[in-house]
Amino acid sequence: MDVSRFLLVSLNMDAILQEPTIYQRRQRLSKITDGLGLGDAYGATIERIMEQSGSKSTLGMKALMWISHADRLLSADELCHALGVELGSTDLNGGMIPSITTLVICCQGLVVVDKGGFTVRLIHFTLQEYLSTHPDIFRKPHSTMAEICLTYLNSEQVKAHSANPSPDILNEPLLEYCSLYWGAHAKRELSDDAMGLALVLLQEYDGHISAKLLLEQVGDACIWHLRTSFRFSGLHCASFFGINKVVVALIEMQCCGINERDFGGYTPLTWAARNGHGEVVGILLELEVIDPHGPNDYGKTPLSYAAQNGHKGVVEILLGQERMNPDEPDIDGLTPLSRAARNGHEEVVKILLRQEGVSPDRLSNDSRTPLMYAAWNGHEGVVKTLLRRGEVNPDKPDSLGQTPLLYASWAGHEEVVKILLGQGKVHPDKPNIVGRTPLSFAAWCGHEGVAEILLGREEVNPDKPDDYGLTPLSHAAQTGNLGVATILLGREEVNPDKPDNMSRTPLSRAAGSGHSGVVTILLGLEMVNPDKPDDYGKTPLSHAAQNGQAEVVEILLGREGVDPDKPDDHGNTPLSHAASKGHEDVVKILLGREGVNPEKPDNAGQTPLLHAASNGHEGVVLALLRRVLDYL
Repeated sequence: MDVSRFLLVSLNMDAILQEPTIYQRRQRLSKITDGLGLGDAYGATIERIMEQSGSKSTLGMKALMWISHADRLLSADELCHALGVELGSTDLNGGMIPSITTLVICCQGLVVVDKGGFTVRLIHFTLQEYLSTHPDIFRKPHSTMAEICLTYLNSEQVKAHSANPSPDILNEPLLEYCSLYWGAHAKRELSDDAMGLALVLLQEYDGHISAKLLLEQVGDACIWHLRTSFRFSGLHCASFFGINKVVVALIEMQCCGINERDFGGYTPLTWAARNGHGEVVGILLELEVIDPHGPNDYGKTPLSYAAQNGHKGVVEILLGQERMNPDEPDIDGLTPLSRAARNGHEEVVKILLRQEGVSPDRLSNDSRTPLMYAAWNGHEGVVKTLLRRGEVNPDKPDSLGQTPLLYASWAGHEEVVKILLGQGKVHPDKPNIVGRTPLSFAAWCGHEGVAEILLGREEVNPDKPDDYGLTPLSHAAQTGNLGVATILLGREEVNPDKPDNMSRTPLSRAAGSGHSGVVTILLGLEMVNPDKPDDYGKTPLSHAAQNGQAEVVEILLGREGVDPDKPDDHGNTPLSHAASKGHEDVVKILLGREGVNPEKPDNAGQTPLLHAASNGHEGVVLALLRRVLDYL
């Protein structure tokens, strides 16, 4: 029994003993071990916490509040420092920070510290559920936590870090949490005190260490921008978190530019739209001076971000603006529709398709349509929605000749493949510019279901080579996808020994890549030549030996007809290849076979020993020296 379960049982021990019969006690114990029937125990324990003398009661309840309402797990240090903050103080007093041992004691067994003190958590998930269903236990927890975070960020100690170009924040363990989550707590509950503290922070937010920590968590190459410039105002931050009252107050104070661009060219409106804060978007759009269209440094508009992240309400608000271009592409040529389709936001796609001027089949800079993006990412609903539009070509290739069906097959999205094949205009065997078909990609990636679906179509040639001569079987063998290889070998049209443009067979490619399962199944077929050389005279054994595939080498050597000492066109034997690359285990296997000459030179007169020595493979050199002496 682990510590958590033991403590859970301990919490209910009194209740168990109060049951009058053995049967009822067993029933109660069974419920406890299943995590059920713990409400009474939790309630009684919380009452005991509240009844503790002095500050123990306050400390225990605050600890439970933080652990149960934090936006992520807290470390022991973070929790202790949070409980040591004196609200409203500009100085962090280290003497106020309790020890984790004291906290655990004050929480009466409801809190446990993971090994190493990395995280502090509630004793059981049912306690979180209990606290969630009893909101009256804590009075405005998020508002309180926001005040603590803001007090921390406004302290003289943190301000000193902000002035340091390379701050050492190890002594401020709560700094990261406060920087990343104060706004999330303030958005849920905002007291007057929290409002005041937020305005103090945000009026001097440019250059504050908390702003830098926040932006390091945001994508779009923010860290690169931070190295060259740093602009991020309080209004940007309030819009980022979506704190309506703070946004309004900052606008009224006129301390931040409404259309000011930050480090990456983002305006406050862009941040609000990106993060789905519809009310803040509405507030900003009411301002006459606001620019609702302005793209950032990546050419992405507020509408583009809202569509990309699936913020339906924000998209509708922005589309209500006059002169809004719903089809404006960014630097990459992706329109809001392409971004919504790529991320599977079906409702946003429907809204955008209703807009006049939106091209549902528009190409991006990489010549991909919204349908291609949706098919590649497996968004069935979006695919169906786009296909209802007559302007959308379901078989349209990109600049590489790759169709939506090829992308769906490549990614293994069976349902999308079925939907596309249901369109009369889609050719199921259409190759890209290098001759690779949807089946070829399915085989390469090991998507058995897709392969089965495609092979069910008469138009699909299961043995069709690409421009390099590789068939679907060759691709499956190369990547070791035994399931697809087995399916293909079940088709009469498939030649299991068909060479590619370099005369490499599926066996050769499987052997070189070390896929023993595919090698075994191919060797079981009469049509397969186990010792067939390629254009350079290298046999499957040579490829396996050169790449250090010891298991495959063993399998091939066990097959009749395989010459263990066959040289290629340069005179290199399998042993020479293995010795040159330093594959000691393969060398030892080959040296144990009859017919292998350890001194056989290549066309340049180099023996396996010389190959190994020139490449510094000491273990191979020693193994060869012993064998040469025995051979002599």
